[in-house]
Amino acid sequence: MDTNTAEGSGGAKLAQMADLVRRFTDPQVAIAPGGHVRTIAAGHYTVSGLSRHVRLGEFVAHRSPTGIHLGEVVRVEPDIIYVCPIEPGEPIGIGDTVIRKGAFRVAPDDSWCGRTISSLCEPIDGKEPLRNGLSKRSISNTAPPSMTRQRIEHGFATGVRAIDIFSPLCLGQRLGIFAGSGVGKSTLLSMVARAEAFDKVVISLVGERGREVREFIEDTLGDNLEKSIVVVATSDESPMLRKMAPLVGITIAEHFRDKGENVLFIADSVTRFAHAIREVAVASGEPPIARGYPASVFTELPRLLERAGPGPEGTGTITAIISILVDGDNHNDPIADSARGILDGHIVLERSLAEEGRYPPINPLSSISRLARKAWTGDQEKLVARLKSLIHRFEETRDLRLIGGYRAGSDPDLDMAIKQVPIIYDVLKQTPGDPLSGDAYGDLANALRAAMAAPGAGNQRQKG
Repeated sequence: MDTNTAEGSGGAKLAQMADLVRRFTDPQVAIAPGGHVRTIAAGHYTVSGLSRHVRLGEFVAHRSPTGIHLGEVVRVEPDIIYVCPIEPGEPIGIGDTVIRKGAFRVAPDDSWCGRTISSLCEPIDGKEPLRNGLSKRSISNTAPPSMTRQRIEHGFATGVRAIDIFSPLCLGQRLGIFAGSGVGKSTLLSMVARAEAFDKVVISLVGERGREVREFIEDTLGDNLEKSIVVVATSDESPMLRKMAPLVGITIAEHFRDKGENVLFIADSVTRFAHAIREVAVASGEPPIARGYPASVFTELPRLLERAGPGPEGTGTITAIISILVDGDNHNDPIADSARGILDGHIVLERSLAEEGRYPPINPLSSISRLARKAWTGDQEKLVARLKSLIHRFEETRDLRLIGGYRAGSDPDLDMAIKQVPIIYDVLKQTPGDPLSGDAYGDLANALRAAMAAPGAGNQRQKG
């Protein structure tokens, strides 16, 4: 490892370092005097000599035998700063030179569409290098002021019947998909990504399985890849890269929003984003406060989610579809509970429905869109209320009917539920290979009409 100090050739080393990090450096940040690695620990290292020159959350550049590597300042003390390296396995030696970089900035461009990039905005699809846009944006931007934002007014169709009927969405809405592991969050997100209502799609895959990235891009996006940008940080990458992936993704989405475009931002998953923040925070010495999560998790989560939504007047919108992995199928764990209070609605996926073979396994009674009334017509709202009532009656009497405790004709509403709810469930079934629905209500009406017109269909459904 390189153990040079600032003595002797310190000035020449700093000049060389300044040249090597020129492409990473914020032009508004003057190159500060260099610091030196003081201690090294698992997950972080400390640097002396920079405490007066850096701010929390800024990046520094570290010179190692393999080149220049970035790190984020996660703690500042009078004599030392704590730095979490961006890349795993970086060779770090005592006395290595470290200089200030400033805020991490990206320069999105229209030519990025159709590309797959890393959290450092480097191409990972084997194609030519990315062309930078005219302006740079910090990945730590804040949300637009509340009173300058447009109102949400217009609904759109996702093509997923279970969502379009029971939890319809609007442009600029932020929706969470809550489910345990292996229930179908990523599959549902891939279906929503094919919606035609958006000018651009930005997808952030956080902590994803490496083998699934190519399948998601090539099999799911298809023709929509031309208007999509995919930011990937797989599960084997460092917590810093996993933390940066959604921040880079939302920054790219803001670029297109400010140009007046309607953008779909998909993050899979915010829970892994929270896990990455926890790893970084714990490594820097921050104590946990809620089931192992430190306070910074509950600060960073709303900062990310609030950046989505409608932009200021004269700009476009960012519609955010966020997946939340509920630990142990507990929908009240700290991350799920915090995200539910920030988002504009939630889709609940039930493991029991997936085990029955109902995909997507959306529970229409537990799923809520807080902006549904802006997407429904008056008649549609009344219809959905009636459908939910029938589904509720059907489900709450399931055990009674299984033991033969109900006699047909005793309750007209329950008789109707027994006939129609299985048909409704069949209509709601969709797989990624099925075409998206252009008219969810029409599909439901046609199925009910055909089933009721078939001879003996009602009796067969009731017996089933």
